[in-house]
Amino acid sequence: MSVAAVRLNHAVLFVADLERSLAFYREAFGMEVVALEPRANAAFLRLPRSGNHHDLGLFGVGDQPPRPRGAIGLYHLAWQVDTIDELVEARDTLSRLGALGGESSHGATKSLYAADPDGNEFEVMWMLPRAEWGVYENTAPVERLDLAGERQRWSGVRTAAELVPLERPAG
Repeated sequence: MSVAAVRLNHAVLFVADLERSLAFYREAFGMEVVALEPRANAAFLRLPRSGNHHDLGLFGVGDQPPRPRGAIGLYHLAWQVDTIDELVEARDTLSRLGALGGESSHGATKSLYAADPDGNEFEVMWMLPRAEWGVYENTAPVERLDLAGERQRWSGVRTAAELVPLERPAG
């Protein structure tokens, strides 16, 4: 039998400068600090619309050489937004912060890629309505993102509520 998880609950990152990272995640995502643990030089943050205790933990560890891109370990975290309109707003915010690194369409998801001040990569993505996945059900292409065209087609369509199905599939 497998673990019956429903989603990734939170992520924890080691960062060089805790205050610098707190400022970044507050400005980029509007996160609030819900707990500080000075003995561990740590902070726990929550997204504004989250029902979670905390969505991100940050542990300050001081300056260290960054892990080389492509080394074993975490590649990126993905933060989901509810509408394509919010993805457009995210692009503006990440560009303003100098964090935006790229964007692409993966068929069922539309994605922006960025990095925090320590080089921790993350994705901000919007998912098509489940009923619209079609040929993307079992594929994840990497294609050019036409964000203006996607916004024109999907503006106002909310999909975050589709995250957890009501029943667990048998198996």
